[in-house]
Amino acid sequence: MHETIIILDFGSQYTQLIARRVRELNVYCEIYPFHNIPEFNLNIKGVILSGSPYSVNQSGAPVVDLSDFRGEIPILGICYGAQYISKISGGKVDVCETREYGRANLQYIDTKNPLLHGLSPNTQVWMSHGDTILDIPDNFEIIASTADVKVAGFEVRNEKIWGIQFHPEVFHTMEGTTLLKNFVVDICGCTQDWTPKSFIEESIEHLKQLIGNDEVILGLSGGVDSTVAAVLLSKAIGNHLHCLFIDNGLLRKDEFRNVLASYQRMQLNVKAIDASEQFLEALKGISEPEAKRKTIGRIFIETFDKEASKLEGIKWLGQGTIYPDVIESVSVNGPSATIKSHHNVGGLPATMHLKIVEPLKSLFKDEVRRVGKELGIGKEFLSRHPFPGPGLGIRVIGEITRESLDILREADAIFIEALKQAGLYDTVWQAFVVLLPVKAVGVMGDERTYENVLAIRSVQSTDGMTADWSRLPYDFLAQVSSNLINHVKGINRVVYDISSKPPATIEWE
Repeated sequence: MHETIIILDFGSQYTQLIARRVRELNVYCEIYPFHNIPEFNLNIKGVILSGSPYSVNQSGAPVVDLSDFRGEIPILGICYGAQYISKISGGKVDVCETREYGRANLQYIDTKNPLLHGLSPNTQVWMSHGDTILDIPDNFEIIASTADVKVAGFEVRNEKIWGIQFHPEVFHTMEGTTLLKNFVVDICGCTQDWTPKSFIEESIEHLKQLIGNDEVILGLSGGVDSTVAAVLLSKAIGNHLHCLFIDNGLLRKDEFRNVLASYQRMQLNVKAIDASEQFLEALKGISEPEAKRKTIGRIFIETFDKEASKLEGIKWLGQGTIYPDVIESVSVNGPSATIKSHHNVGGLPATMHLKIVEPLKSLFKDEVRRVGKELGIGKEFLSRHPFPGPGLGIRVIGEITRESLDILREADAIFIEALKQAGLYDTVWQAFVVLLPVKAVGVMGDERTYENVLAIRSVQSTDGMTADWSRLPYDFLAQVSSNLINHVKGINRVVYDISSKPPATIEWE
């Protein structure tokens, strides 16, 4: 068990970002909904209270009992967390005259305070709150202020409790990492032993003890998560791991052949299954996005189950589940609304009656990449952009046909190769093309054309939960558009998607 920082989630959009910043300091942390606090144990070294979309004075606002922690270990409240600590301690919290949102500067900083040690005078922070702390109890001490926020930070004397009304986890708080390090390392005393190397060593030993000589089956997708999970399991149990790599007919150009060759070079015990005909036949006539996803998921499960039944003694199902999948399955206010279906975990455990092993379920995506690098996995996997489970099936808008997939594969290959040649591929988080169910008039040579419209999508993100469209150079976009129209039969118009998430999603379906 590692030294652990507990993050209590009150529903803030930034909660996962707090955890990722703490992990970047090589300190292990876990997120819990405010209404599901873990029992105190000696491994818990500190607690962070997140922000919230609620006001502390609002009916139904999150309430938490801190009695198990208060006075025992350090507590840091961020935004709502700070306001909550102040209110339950007898302070006054009320609505600001104007909502405080955006950049601000700390005009007063008590740099002798261990939380703020090392911060620069007038350092920039990020505010995002409608309430503010107006009065504090007598045993509270102000340790930071801005021009508009008198109590931008406080310490509760003799209680090891701190609160700040700004967000240290966002990039706009210039020295937020320094503040978080002060809390988790200097104040909480964490030894920063959460590293890729230690994770691998501990995971391999744990998997050996957990699985023993049992047989494990795992579906490979060609993506980062399933690949890293497979290599980790392979190092622990060798050929007791059986990998299935299924071609669903919805992969990128030459991807099945190229990825399979890479897996074989990595000496994974992998079986390739071409099920493209089954998938495409099942998708005939289906155009509604959710129906397509569910059909693809159903055929995947059926194919996987059929192939698994040919193997003897399988007792475990390996999955590449990562920490955001785990967090998002337990919403602060109950199950969240379905935006789209995922089938990386759906259905398999119930139909196959196997025990589940998820070696990456404590890791964020960036941590998975670092673990993969430590394992010696090649850049072709680790630097690969995220690719959806339903593949190109959700990038052909409307009904999927072999012709539409062929057009999309050629266009995708041209766009991705252009990004790589221009040195732009590693500067964006995800990039792809979408074939629209729209035809447009064009002119090629002296002839009128009436062909398909293609959309280019490229976004910047850290975790896919939010994203902004990439500001790719105009000259690059012009050249890509020309190449797509000239070399992909059936395309005569290219558009660039400049929508951010939210309100749009990254994928079109």
